[in-house]
Amino acid sequence: MLAHFGAFPSARLPADLARLPRRRIIAIDALRGLTFIVMLFVNCLAPAQGIPYGIGHLPASADGMSLADAVFPAFLFVVGTSIPFSLNHLMAVHGGTLRALPQVASRAFGLILIGVFMVNTEERYNEAAMGMSIHLWALCFYGAVFLVWGTRGTVWSRRVGAALIVVLALAYRSGPDGQGWMQTSWWGILGCIGWAYLIACLVYLAGRARLVVLMLAVAGCVVWFMASHALGGNDVLAMHATHTSLVLCGAVCVMLLFGGEHGARWRLAAGLLLAALLALAAWLLHSRYPISKIGATPPWALYCAALCSALLVLLYWVIELHGVKRWTSLVQPAASSPLVTYLAPIMLMTLMGYLHLAWWPPLMHGAAAMAFALLFSGAVVAAVAVLNKFNFKLKL
Repeated sequence: MLAHFGAFPSARLPADLARLPRRRIIAIDALRGLTFIVMLFVNCLAPAQGIPYGIGHLPASADGMSLADAVFPAFLFVVGTSIPFSLNHLMAVHGGTLRALPQVASRAFGLILIGVFMVNTEERYNEAAMGMSIHLWALCFYGAVFLVWGTRGTVWSRRVGAALIVVLALAYRSGPDGQGWMQTSWWGILGCIGWAYLIACLVYLAGRARLVVLMLAVAGCVVWFMASHALGGNDVLAMHATHTSLVLCGAVCVMLLFGGEHGARWRLAAGLLLAALLALAAWLLHSRYPISKIGATPPWALYCAALCSALLVLLYWVIELHGVKRWTSLVQPAASSPLVTYLAPIMLMTLMGYLHLAWWPPLMHGAAAMAFALLFSGAVVAAVAVLNKFNFKLKL
């Protein structure tokens, strides 16, 4: 969800960070944009019937993954690709590792907060006790999000938005008797991203951007999951460990492709080797654990990290080495404003729920559903492009 920044040399920065390119990397933007466009497509098809097997989410009992099951790990991987650039920028601007921590914590807190609010719109709410529909409550929250984190906001709009978030949290009720409050549950998509981003950043900073530390941390996340399951540990912490491994893999891949002073052949070989090693690790672990997004298992995460690494290597070869980049303008709006791209369809569906509207049933079946999903995805990206022209974005 986070954009990457160019690197700014500083005496306080590790040498590896100083050698990162001081420009936006179009290949990374392309990966981010493609990820969000696929997200729009599969999410639009979520309620559809008669679509090809392997597009929609697989059930928790399945040993495998679909196209939809690969989107969330791609989110996490893309977040990891931004970390070396953004932390390099933060450390240069704020003058060292410790002074970069508040900004990292602020970004993570924003994602976690939004994720928790969103997950509480899914179940357990008590509209009668709240005195409003959950759709209206959610719309008010999304409005507050844009007041607080919108790029066109002012000091006063942020204060009003923050106050509205507090009021909405106090107004929320859950449970059959309406005596319950908001719960973290599984933290929601954005909440999981926030936790994984925070942990990965701490590892990156503590390890002084050393590749070996990041790779060991990936292995450590897998070991944590295995130990947790073997000893009956906390499943939520095991889930966060798996998610963090994906973010770390993104950071490792981007440092191999863009860090240091190696030649293009070395970078391509290193990226492909990373993808192969991740796939091999996933294959070995698959004998013990299923491939499961719901279970957040290591084989699922490592196979997805391998796919994302291979795709980023391909984009690096096509865009950075051969200059084939005109097509990236099609995905650039989503890449430059990922959070708005993510929230826009959710806000639309929430508004439709509040107005008791639904998509025309024939559009939710078979080939018509596939065509509609493509059209809807294109419409959202076009709308985001218009918003980008007016600098209407969310910045955490």
